Parts: sequence; C-alpha cells; structure tokens
Amino acid sequence: MGYGRLGGGTEETDQPGDSTAAPAKLSSSTWTKRRRVLFLALLSLLLIIASAVSAALVIGLRARAEGRAGTRKPTRAISGACAHTLYPALCVESLLDFPGSTAAGTEQDLVHISLNMTLQRLSKAFYLSSGISYLEMDPLAHSAYDDCLELLEDSVHALSRALSSVVPSEGEGSEGRGSTQDVLTWLSAALTNQDTCSEGFDGVVGPVKDQMSEKLKDLSELVSNSLAIFSAIGGGSGDFAGVPIQNRRRLMEEESMINGRFPRWLSKRERELLDMPAAEIQADIVVSKDGGQGTLKTIAEAIKKAPEHSDRRTIIYVRAGRYEEDMLKVGRKKTNLMFIGDGPDKTIITGKKSVADKMTTFHTASFAATGFGFIARDMTFENYAGPGKHQAVALRVGADHAVVYRCTIKGYQDTLYVHSNRQFFRECDIYGTVDFICGNAAVVIQHCNIYARKPMAQQKNTITAQNRKDPNQNTGISIHACRILATSDLEASKGSFPTYLGRPWKLYSRVVYMLSYLGDHIHPQGWLEWSSTFALDTLYYGEYMNNGPGAGVAQRVKWPGYRVIKSPAEASKFTVAQFIYGSSWLPSTGVAFMAGLSV
Repeated sequence: MGYGRLGGGTEETDQPGDSTAAPAKLSSSTWTKRRRVLFLALLSLLLIIASAVSAALVIGLRARAEGRAGTRKPTRAISGACAHTLYPALCVESLLDFPGSTAAGTEQDLVHISLNMTLQRLSKAFYLSSGISYLEMDPLAHSAYDDCLELLEDSVHALSRALSSVVPSEGEGSEGRGSTQDVLTWLSAALTNQDTCSEGFDGVVGPVKDQMSEKLKDLSELVSNSLAIFSAIGGGSGDFAGVPIQNRRRLMEEESMINGRFPRWLSKRERELLDMPAAEIQADIVVSKDGGQGTLKTIAEAIKKAPEHSDRRTIIYVRAGRYEEDMLKVGRKKTNLMFIGDGPDKTIITGKKSVADKMTTFHTASFAATGFGFIARDMTFENYAGPGKHQAVALRVGADHAVVYRCTIKGYQDTLYVHSNRQFFRECDIYGTVDFICGNAAVVIQHCNIYARKPMAQQKNTITAQNRKDPNQNTGISIHACRILATSDLEASKGSFPTYLGRPWKLYSRVVYMLSYLGDHIHPQGWLEWSSTFALDTLYYGEYMNNGPGAGVAQRVKWPGYRVIKSPAEASKFTVAQFIYGSSWLPSTGVAFMAGLSV
C-alpha cells in the first residue's frame, strides 16, 4: 500500500527513510525497447480512437450550429451526464474541450465520448511519463516510476477494451469487446491503477515526483467521471444503496457449481486440470531446480518462454523446490497461463522484499500476475521478510478472471494483495498479521483457511484492508464459507494481540463475511477504525450467518456503514455470480452461472 500507513495499531509509521543507494536510471536499450512497444501500442490505439471520434461526429452536423467557436456553455446532455459524477466541473470542462461532444443529443451519446476523451488523456500521460526515464532516481523513486509506467499501460489497455465494447468497429473481432460488467470491471481497475500509481510517490521527493504529478494531473478524476457516466447511463444501477451495480441479465441459481466444487466458467479441460495429479498432466513447460532434459531451471525463464496474447491455456509445471527469483511477474501480455506445483509444502515461490528495501508495496511481491486468465494450483507463495519489515507482499494479483486453488499464501503485513479485476480463491491457506488481505479487486475467497499470526509488540491484527475509493467501483472482498483461525503462536497469546475482521483503507471500503467460522481470537467489536471517524458512514461491512465463538454480533461496532445482513437476497449480491459476474466469464453462449449461498 502507501507509506505512512499504521502497522496495525503501532505508534510507528512505515516511512521510507533516507536513501543512501546510488541513483539509478534506465539503460538506453531498455528505453529504446519501451519506445518501440509504446509506438506499436499507440498505433493500434489510434484505430480505436478514430472509430469512436467518427461515431461522435456522425451524431449530427448540429455541432457547427450549436457549438460555434468561443462557446463554453455546456449542452443539456453534458450537464446531465456530468451531474452523475464526483467531479462535475472537471467533467464539463474536459468534455467541452473534446471534439464532437457538443453535438451529442443525449446523455447516452456521451458515454463513449467520455471514454474516448479519458483514453486519450491516459495515452498522453503514458507517453509523456515514458519520456522522463533519463532522470536520475533513488531506489524508491525508481520503484514508484516503474510501477506507474506499468499501471498506465495497463490502464490504456483497459480503457481501449472498454471503448471498443461501447463503440465496436465494423468487422472487429470479439477479443476486445466485453459485456456491461466487463466494462465496469475494466474502468474500476483503471481507477485503482491510477490511485496505486499516485500513492507510490507518497514517500518520494524531488523532480521525478514533481514531473509525474504534473503528468498524472486529473487522471484519477477523469477515470472516475467516465466510470460514473457509464454506470449511470450505460451500465444500469444497483437495486439498493451500497451494493454493487448488478448485471441486467437474470441469472439462474440452479446453474452454479460442478459437483459443488468448480464454477462453470472454467472449461471442462480446466476443471480436469485442477483435479488431475501433476505427474499426469502434459505440461507445455516444465521447471525444475535440478535441471534435466526438457526442463527449465527458473520460473522467470518459463514465463518468458510462454506465448503472448494466447487464447489457449499454457500449462507451466513447477516441480518441487524452493524458488527465490527477482521480480517474478506474469505481465499483461502473458494471458491464460496456468501454474501447477507438486503441493504447497513442496513447490514454494518465495522472497523477502519489503518497503524497508526502499520500494513501493506494489513492488515487493514475491510473485505478481496481471495477465488475463491466470491460474495457480498446489503451490506456496511466500514473503519471509518478517513483521518488522512492514509491508511485504507474497502474492499480488491484478489479473482478470484469476483463479488460485489449493495454494498457501504466507507472509505478515500485506500478504495477499488482491489489486484489481475479478478473482476467485478456493481451498487456500492465507497467513498474515496486519492488513494481510488487501487491495481493490472484486474477489471471492471461498472454502479457505485464513490464519492470523502473532504480530509485533503493540500491534493489532487486521485481516482485511479493502481500498475501494469510488462508490461506482464494483469491487470488494467477499469471504464465503471460510474458517477464520489463529496460528498456534497467536493462540498462546491472543489476549495480548486482538484480531479484527478489517479496517477501511479507503472511503468506500467493502468487505463481507458470509457463512464462515470465526475463532475466539476475533475481537468482540469485530472491526477496527482506520483513523478516527474516517469512512465509518461510507464503508460497507457486512456479516451474514457466520458461526463460531468469534461470530457473535451483540458487541459489534455501531458504525453507520456496518450491517448484520439478514436477507439472503442481500447476501447473494456477494456470491460468485453476482459479485464477480460469473456469467460474463463464459464465452458468448448465453449460459448463465451462479454460485449461490449454499455450501
């Protein structure tokens, strides 16, 4: 997360300190490669933008009559669309500056125009930000800068897909198109990306931060406005306050799980792969620390060898061993990769990076995945930096349609960073202390064991720190049919280290616990403040039919945003089908999917 965040009730803050390392800058070869990639990305992007601009201009030649030069008065359509946003003045100003906006006759016409305008601003920010790589940077600034370039590029891709879904081109294939819920997810992820990018510079001073601040100016607000306009006009709205925007299609509850285990959006082959012994799987790539014929020695080599933009599932079998490699990352272009290990106690991906090493939280992950369709099975993701090093991520996931099955995720503070997009965790063991399930994905964690560990002296354990910043984001953490437990070391001293279900990292933080077992290490109040009264009336924290000694709600917090959920209909909003939109994960066959409340 960011700097200056309290470590679970300690008096310390996680400040980066003074950097003593030598400044760093990108090599000329790296810069040349980035410019080449950037050029190709922007070239393809221009085709999408040209299509959308044409659509805007074709609305009518009224623009010449209604929007003559020098006119700054917003049309009724612009005023109406911008009234839905959190930043209406910026919305009006930015739309008036965009060609064709005054020709829009209705608010509906402005949906694709706002996306187009925001996409162009993001693309420009990406290009200009890439141009300052020559500046000298200390390690923390370099980490924040690298994060921003990655996040900006991912946001450009997300907005491009959203725009092509709203205004598809003639003859365009289906790869870039998405449903209403896809667009909501991509816009929510782009907004999260911008927040992460900006927050990475919280502990940085100097010209790099100053220049990036200028180049990133208004980006979060513009994405927020586009999300609000699409949500209100193009995407429908939720049927009660505080709960996600819902799919307009009706879903059938009976079409839920295969044998009560796997969701139907996984293909038959993938369901078989999730159950098949590793030794029987015909892997595309095999990794073994000992080497051997036909194998690679490192996971990094395997990721590099995997194809880009693949629609076919690529299976990477990682044999037993302890793998500690630098910055293991499944990037956006590496789609549909499936990692299979020999078991969580045998295949271990580990690391020890932390914010104490002068890097952003985003940068500390032992393993990170942003490529669409990422799946991991039967392995451990670990960060062993220890509680004294504060934020230290074991696994960071920003991949859409990500599945993590029968894995162990082990760390202390910020163990599992569910950063963005739609994710599903099943039958995993998750260990940590402070904010150890954090981020702003739309994620369902189901049939998992969630273990609080013994933290540092004076710390409080907080299981979740969800950072939904915008009320239109379709994000949150749903913990469904899990077991909330204490490790043996915490069990022996749980009276000295209270454990809470979560605390609000951002204004619209959203977390629910449903049909789960809560141990007696959970504090009777259940939830912890972040800072005084911050977010207590805007958050959404819910509990539904939990059990166990820690599940009593009589002494729970009395915050306006907290609720004991009594209605199955309300609780159902946080199931696989309705919260991570399981039906939209299927091909366009119309087959409905719903993983309901029953366990």
